[in-house]
Amino acid sequence: MSGPNTASDVKTVQNLIGGKWQDSTSTRFSDIHNPSTGQVIARSPLASAEETNQVVEAAAALPAWRETPVVERARIMFRYRDLMAQHFDELAELVTREHGKTLPESRAEVQRGVEMVEFASGVPSLIKGETMANIAREVDAETLRHPVGVCAGITPYNFPFMVPLWMFPIALTCGNTFILKPSEKVPLSSIRMGELLVEAGIPDGVFNIVHGDKESVDALLTHPEVAAVSFVGSTKIAKYIYEVGTQHGKRVQSAGGAKNHLIIMPDADIDLSVKALAASAYGCAGQRCMAGSVAVAVGSVADPLVDQLNDYASGLKTGPTDGTEADMGPLINPDAVNRIGSYLDIAKGEGATLRLDGRENVNGDGFLVGPSIIDHVKPTMRVAKEEIFGPVLSVIRADDLDAALDIGRGCEYGNGASIFTHSGYAARQFKQHFNAGMIGINVGVPAPMAWFPFTGWNASFFGDLHIQGNEGVHFYTRQKTTLTRWFAPEEDNHHDPVWKTGLGKK
Repeated sequence: MSGPNTASDVKTVQNLIGGKWQDSTSTRFSDIHNPSTGQVIARSPLASAEETNQVVEAAAALPAWRETPVVERARIMFRYRDLMAQHFDELAELVTREHGKTLPESRAEVQRGVEMVEFASGVPSLIKGETMANIAREVDAETLRHPVGVCAGITPYNFPFMVPLWMFPIALTCGNTFILKPSEKVPLSSIRMGELLVEAGIPDGVFNIVHGDKESVDALLTHPEVAAVSFVGSTKIAKYIYEVGTQHGKRVQSAGGAKNHLIIMPDADIDLSVKALAASAYGCAGQRCMAGSVAVAVGSVADPLVDQLNDYASGLKTGPTDGTEADMGPLINPDAVNRIGSYLDIAKGEGATLRLDGRENVNGDGFLVGPSIIDHVKPTMRVAKEEIFGPVLSVIRADDLDAALDIGRGCEYGNGASIFTHSGYAARQFKQHFNAGMIGINVGVPAPMAWFPFTGWNASFFGDLHIQGNEGVHFYTRQKTTLTRWFAPEEDNHHDPVWKTGLGKK
């Protein structure tokens, strides 16, 4: 890692400002843990507003980047992608070390991030404008896309590699400068990404990293030079980011939390559905906004589904992911462990059945909670309504598809939902009418890839233009329309025959 603080055994990460790795001036710090062991592996400074403003000013001082031809900006992304491919295993291992994902999960995350860089490399084809001749008599029209200026990305802990790459590759290739404020819990992946981007040839100051908490975030949201803010995190914070950012004249895309429903119809393949449910609910220890957290069992499928799911989930091995084999890794910190435990107790108190308690039969020193299943959940219970963000699957029983759709209508979120069925009619009804922006049919995690937008609805998203895909390109650019009319020169002022076109003559 570039420029570590060697004054102590626990290194302090640095900010990237104007192309230089610099020690923070902050006196406040946050510990970075290895969740598999519980050990502190580094610490992150929490930048002040003044320090954050200095980063913004460094990013704002580079108008030359927007004038760099877009194909040259894209070539940096091509080199960046190649460097990521060369360091693929190292990057995946780093995600596992600071987040706790299993290595296969980390490799999948890195691959999704690389795909965003590949998408950004194609931006020259996506920011072309439009033209129309004779939109009015002798008047031509054209639109061009221009960068918006300084952009900021505020990213969460659950995908330390992928989520930042949802943002800055597109923003940079579109001609903006960028400031990344990664989660203070997992900044190591962002630092490595910054090192590789510098190696790929990004000019000094075009890409910057500042480490911090709410004080730093508020400075980004209110600084007049910041034009656009991208955020991924909980709904409470997403709403705050959107409101404060827009109040200060910024365009904002702010992705929040979720309560994703997985509907299992009586005609579904039970074996395949169980595996998909488990992968959706327990993958990444349930710490993802696209995790399936509510299974809606329709009709007679409920009892066999819960029985088989219990058998399958009970066989999943939960443990540390550093050097050992595990099906599911740890949670991010002790607070997350306590939160999951409290929800399991709340479910029992509200009258639900705790079919599988993830606090039992877990061995290791890390922040571990195994898969949990809560059966006989009612839509009004807290575990059915609130985002738990952990390996907990609540099972609601519904009489028919219409009742299942009604459960979705009553949910304040609207990120993703899936149905498991062999019926084309049921699939179509679900696709047309379920209250969510990302739909899966026999797919456990309906998260779109780089080429399509991440289209959360309701309290799962605040803003107009979503992350990823063409909407991401549109978010990081703004249109300018030009109308042009040229008049023919007067004959007595221009006698040269070059002016005579012959147009209009018979």
